[in-house]
Amino acid sequence: MRFSSLIKALQQGQAGLKHCDQAGDPELRGAASLEQADHDQLSFLEQGNVLTAALEQSAVGAVLLPDQDDLIAMASRRGLAYAVLADPRLAFAEALELLHPRLRPLAGIHPTAVIDDRAVVASGVSVGPRVCIGAGSQIGTDSVLHPGVVIYDDVLVGEGCEVHANAVLHPGTRLGRGCVVHSTAVVGSEGFGFVPTASGWRKMPQTGLVVLEDGVEVGCGSTIDRPSVGETRIGAGTKIDNLVQVGHGVTTGRGCALASQVGIAGGASLGHGVILAGQVGVANRSVIGDRAIASSKSGIHGEVGAGEVVSGYPAIPNRLWLRCSAAFSKLPEISKTLRELKRKTPQ
Repeated sequence: MRFSSLIKALQQGQAGLKHCDQAGDPELRGAASLEQADHDQLSFLEQGNVLTAALEQSAVGAVLLPDQDDLIAMASRRGLAYAVLADPRLAFAEALELLHPRLRPLAGIHPTAVIDDRAVVASGVSVGPRVCIGAGSQIGTDSVLHPGVVIYDDVLVGEGCEVHANAVLHPGTRLGRGCVVHSTAVVGSEGFGFVPTASGWRKMPQTGLVVLEDGVEVGCGSTIDRPSVGETRIGAGTKIDNLVQVGHGVTTGRGCALASQVGIAGGASLGHGVILAGQVGVANRSVIGDRAIASSKSGIHGEVGAGEVVSGYPAIPNRLWLRCSAAFSKLPEISKTLRELKRKTPQ
């Protein structure tokens, strides 16, 4: 793709193209980081990026830049094709879709697929090899089920969804439009519900629903549990990374982001736009307000207010946690000073 063609396409996007210099209009065959890019590849820099030297030395063919005078001057001096955008990172994401368009499987049902007579598969659906679809399940128009997907009975998959190889959707699972479930993810598995008795644990039947609203994406190996009653509900546009555990009865608002190895216990509630970094743990029935952020390895017990940033275990406000972390390394010295003071203090 010529750089000029890419620029025309980016003008229709959301990244806010300001101006550009086509500088020979290079033919672009892909994209890479500045350090690894070649003359036929595209790269980008964000506002305040410290990789100025990398731009000076890179063999890149074209670059997407913020409105930053030193970077623009450097690109001009080197004779690089460049575009200045309000959001170069977003533009790079849009460019990757153009440079590396995804191949969509053709619509149709593979002869090795096993589909119950009581299931409904809409038009335009691609059903791959060894897919199983149970009784009463419905697959929406233009959805894609990759090889080995298992759809149990009583599952609804909305329009334009994509379920990757070997993912499993259990009974009571409901997917909205445009959801993506990646390989080996399990949605609607039974929640961890057992009642203690004198003779051991009595299983609590899990009969509720798991609802993924429109545009939810679930990463590889993640699990979202079905509750005994009611719903586990993931809000529209929420993105779930690999190896995340969402317990039974959890609800999230719209546009949340859950990074790898996050664990959310049953009954917890997340507001809109909540961000949980890697390995965050959320205790049973905790409540997290809109736009709150928890840094990596935080342990949340109880309530986090809207817009609050927390860290540590148990989680406390991030600024306080930073002060505590700074003091932690000084504890041996403080302890030594206290012992000396105690020794000098008359009894």
